[in-house]
Amino acid sequence: MEPIKRRAGLAAFALIAVLAGWVAWRTSPPPVPDFPALRQQFAPSEAWLYDRDGRLLDAVRVDFAMRRLGWVPRDAISPALVDTLVAAEDRRFGWHGGVDWLALAAALRDRLTGHSPRGASTLTMQLAGFVWPEIGRPGRRSMWDKLRQMRAAWAIEDRWSKRQIIEAYLNLAPFRGETQGVGAAAAALYAKPPAALDRREAAVMVTLLRNPAASPAELARRACRLLPAADCAVLPALTHNAMDDAGLRALDPALAPHLAAHMLTAPGMRVTTTLDARVQDVAITALRHQLQGLGPRRARDGAVVVVDNATGRVLAYVGGVGLGSTAAQVDGAAAPRQAGSTLKPQLYAQLIERKWLTAASILDDSPVQLDTASGLYVPQNYDNAFMGPVSVRRALANSLNVPAVRALLLDGVQDFRDRLADVGYAGLDQDGGYYGFSLALGSAEVTLLDQANAYRTLANLGRWSPLRLRMDDPPGVSRQVIDPRAAWIVGDILADAGARAATFGVDSALRLPFWAAAKTGTSKAMRDNWCIGYSDRYTVAVWVGNLEGDPMRAVSGTSGAAPVWRDVMLALHRDRAGQQPPRPAGIGMAPVQFQTGGEGRRTEWFIAGTAQSVIAAVAPFARRPHLTNPAPGAVYAWDPDIPGSHQAIGVVMAGDPAGLRLALDGQDLGPAASGVQVPLIPGAHILTLIDPGGRALDRVRFTVR
Repeated sequence: MEPIKRRAGLAAFALIAVLAGWVAWRTSPPPVPDFPALRQQFAPSEAWLYDRDGRLLDAVRVDFAMRRLGWVPRDAISPALVDTLVAAEDRRFGWHGGVDWLALAAALRDRLTGHSPRGASTLTMQLAGFVWPEIGRPGRRSMWDKLRQMRAAWAIEDRWSKRQIIEAYLNLAPFRGETQGVGAAAAALYAKPPAALDRREAAVMVTLLRNPAASPAELARRACRLLPAADCAVLPALTHNAMDDAGLRALDPALAPHLAAHMLTAPGMRVTTTLDARVQDVAITALRHQLQGLGPRRARDGAVVVVDNATGRVLAYVGGVGLGSTAAQVDGAAAPRQAGSTLKPQLYAQLIERKWLTAASILDDSPVQLDTASGLYVPQNYDNAFMGPVSVRRALANSLNVPAVRALLLDGVQDFRDRLADVGYAGLDQDGGYYGFSLALGSAEVTLLDQANAYRTLANLGRWSPLRLRMDDPPGVSRQVIDPRAAWIVGDILADAGARAATFGVDSALRLPFWAAAKTGTSKAMRDNWCIGYSDRYTVAVWVGNLEGDPMRAVSGTSGAAPVWRDVMLALHRDRAGQQPPRPAGIGMAPVQFQTGGEGRRTEWFIAGTAQSVIAAVAPFARRPHLTNPAPGAVYAWDPDIPGSHQAIGVVMAGDPAGLRLALDGQDLGPAASGVQVPLIPGAHILTLIDPGGRALDRVRFTVR
């Protein structure tokens, strides 16, 4: 028998030598890539989102062709894995030149003598199959593929060092299914980096290389052959997680999935955001706790944004927390939602800035009906009750709807819409007439990000600048969009717990143990609940609702979003209490006696030159004449089937019209009086009431279509 084996071995050597020479003669070596270039071209399937200090926030898989992480240098791979790999796959790796002639001879001898052939591919030959897939990966058995792998292995050994070959092999090798490379494999199996693998974990991974489809029991049995017997008892537990990527999921903190979906768009991206992982975690915890308390039958979704006032950097961006959500993939922080009462501070700031109102001015909180193109508009307060004459401070602090609509009549819908655009509500892309009087009550749709920056503008005394989400984002151009004095007075109102006590009570979730301004809002049919507020350092914006648009149940302005706002604000100011922004020049405090509205006597802040010591109802003879019809923003229809001379708008006035005149689009219409007919002419028009000195006492915009 021995002479037969000897002759078979000699024949095998001779045949191998002939075949090797023939391959060398017939084939040219493939172009071996430069090793640094190969490392550079290795693209992970993942992309990563980091916080401002380099802490991982989220990982997103972008490429679904193969699951792999970043390239792992040789020094970052456990020596136990390298030693086990060489011992199991290529014992003579250290001295052969790419082809192990002894192993090839033994394999050919076994084939010639009818024995089961043993593997003869070296690590370098297997690597050739990874680098050039067209010449065959491990497992292909044709002789031609083996010969081509041999030629490619020689070419690799000519260009790369043994250390580089091992490094490339472990990064390009498929381990199980779509998992490629030692980085992804170590993470998927053990949720640890390759440098931390011990010899038992290394044995399982090497066994996976031989048979990626093996069952956990088969993996444990085969890995046992590579280890001392004492190590085999733990192998079943180590192979249990080899069937999925549980380890990869465990390594992903998943703190900002919605932001990651926006920002991570290409494999290998590493984006450093302005977020602070600690603040992000606080916001997530507060929102999750509140939604769990409410329960999915009352409200399923929520979002939180936290902004640094000074820099505009977003410190927390929570688009949702899952739980009972039926639309968990929708980003609540970027989704347009109806604003509710959260736009009122901007309205009052514009009127205080123009000196048309002060914080002590009286507005009538009583039923009102406004004529619009779609019929009568009859605004109601949240509780369907009315307070009568109220000061601007009480009207804003208690979020009264009817006074806000009356304030909008003073301001003008178009001017208010323009102010909202100035403070960053980018989604308001229609003119004022499109929104109508309901704009005062937040009928327009806005995003939580826009809300945060609009209130940050108030915190910064009227200076607006864009928000920043990446650490490398430039600060952007800032601009003064609100008079600092008006912004400060509005903030003082929003922080006044006493002024809002009639609606919210004296100890609501809006009251903190330090200075903070806050505003809640609820949209039509209870679909959205907001709470946005700020201190001198931070702005926190919270939305709670149902992303699919169905109404919430039993959720009020202070029981929905406000508790989340409170928890986040308390955590942000744990080390230093919030302060009121510095009072700008040109504001003074003065005593005011209210002879109407039941507010008694108090001190109030005024822009210089606007203070009033007594607030009383104006006698009828002293009231400024003004137009009551057409209503501001009204839209009229012109009928082509009716003669134009029979189509007109009747003017209605309040006050004494003596000596006053009317002008339509600058053209004099004659003496002013109720009953004057204004012709119906298609287009946008301005009707002006003018005193004897030529000064405009009142003006109304309306449209004829």
